[in-house]
Amino acid sequence: MTEVLSVSQLTRTVRELIEGRLGQVWVEGEISNYRKQSSGHHYFTLKDDQSQLACVMFARSYSAKSGQTLVDGLQIQAYGQVTVYEARGQYQLVVQLIQTKGQGLLQARFEALKKKLEEEGLFDVDRKRPLPKFPCRVALITSPIGAAVQDMLNILQRRSPWLSILICPVRVQGERAAEEIAEMIDHINSRLEEPAIDVLIVGRGGGSLEDLWAFNEEIVARAIFRSRIPIVSAVGHEIDFTIADFVADFRAPTPSAAAEIVAPDVVSLTSELNTRVAALSRLVYRVLEIRWLRVERLAGSSYLREPKRLLTGRQQQVDQLEMRLFHLWKGTAGQRRARVEKVMAILSAFRPDRLFKLKHGELNSLEGRFKQIFLGKLTRYKNRVAELGKMMQLLGPQQTMTRGYSITVDGNGDILRSVQSVRPGDRLQTRLLDGEVKSTVEK
Repeated sequence: MTEVLSVSQLTRTVRELIEGRLGQVWVEGEISNYRKQSSGHHYFTLKDDQSQLACVMFARSYSAKSGQTLVDGLQIQAYGQVTVYEARGQYQLVVQLIQTKGQGLLQARFEALKKKLEEEGLFDVDRKRPLPKFPCRVALITSPIGAAVQDMLNILQRRSPWLSILICPVRVQGERAAEEIAEMIDHINSRLEEPAIDVLIVGRGGGSLEDLWAFNEEIVARAIFRSRIPIVSAVGHEIDFTIADFVADFRAPTPSAAAEIVAPDVVSLTSELNTRVAALSRLVYRVLEIRWLRVERLAGSSYLREPKRLLTGRQQQVDQLEMRLFHLWKGTAGQRRARVEKVMAILSAFRPDRLFKLKHGELNSLEGRFKQIFLGKLTRYKNRVAELGKMMQLLGPQQTMTRGYSITVDGNGDILRSVQSVRPGDRLQTRLLDGEVKSTVEK
C-alpha cells in the first residue's frame, strides 16, 4: 500500500531535498515588495521578467549588519541558502550577502566565505600556535619556479645556515591549484619520515585577486585549520589579504618577510651570544675575585695561625652554657618545690577527712528529719482520708436507702425529680436497698 504523507511530512521532505540538492547559491534579480520589520529582518521578492522568488534577510546576516540600503527596483545579486518555509509551504532564499549588480563576484564570494569560516571559529586567536624560536626543518609549499621560492631560499640560508629546507611543489593559481595546496598540507602532516617538520610556509608572490584566488578557497582554509604543524601564510604583497591569512597561525606580508620571521638571523644570534659570553665571563671573574678576597682574609686570620685559640674560646662558651643550664635547672626545681609545699600546707589546714566526716553527720541528721516530716504528713493524710470516707457513707445514697428511701430513673437513666418528666407508657426503674423494680407508668 502506498504511504500516505501528511502535509507537514511532505513539506519537510521537500525542504530537505531542496537544501541538500541546492544548498547556498547566488541569485540575480530586481527587488520588489520590500519591507523591513521592527525586529531588523528584511523581507522582499527577487524577480526577473519571468519568475519571482521570496527572500528573507535576518538582522544577524552580514549585509543587514552593514546597513546596506535596499529599495524596490534595485538590481542586486543575493547569496544565501535555498530552503522551504514550512508554515506556508513555499520555497524561499535566506539571504546572507547582497551586492549591487556589477560588483565583483569574487570579492562577494570572499566576504561570504570569510563570514562563514569566522562563525565556525577557524579564525579564533586562541587556537593559533606560536612559531618555534629555533626551527631545524622548514617546508615551503609554493611554486618551484616562481621568484618567491628563490627569495625565501636565499633569506633562509643566509639567516639560518643550519636549516634543513624541504620544497613542496604545487600550483599556486589556475585549475586544481587549491586542491594541490590542500593535499600537500595534509601530506606533510601525515608523513612518518623523520626528522619532523617544525614549521610550514604556504604562499606565493603577488598578483591580481584572480591570481591569488586559490588561497581563498574553503578547501585550503580547512587544510590549514587541520594542520598540526604551525603554518605561516605568505601570499602576495602587504596589501593583499586572503582567507589563508586569517586561518594560518601567523600572517606574513610577503614571502620574503615569512622567511625572515621563521629563520633567526645567525649574525644577530652570534652577536647576542658574544654579548652573553662576555657578560658571563665578567660575572664569573667577579665571583672568583670575591671568593679570593675571602680566602685571603681567612688566611690572615689569627684563628688559622693559632687554632688552639679558637678551641679555647669554644670551650669557655661551653662552660658558660653549662653553668647557665645548671642555675636555670636549680631555680626551676626550687620554685616547683615551694609550690608543692604550699599546696601541702593548704591540704593540712583543711583536713579533707574531717570535712568528710562532718558532712556525713550532717547528711544523717537531715535524713532523720526528713523521715519524721514525711511520716507525720503521711499519718495526717491517712486520718483525713478516713474522715472523708465516713462522711461519704453518711451522706451517700446507700445510707439514704437504708433508711427506706429509693431512687427512680427513666429509660435514659436520668433520675426522676418531677411527675412532669414522665408520660403514660414510660418504663421506669426503681433502685431499692436490696435490688431493683421495673414498672410502667399508667397515669
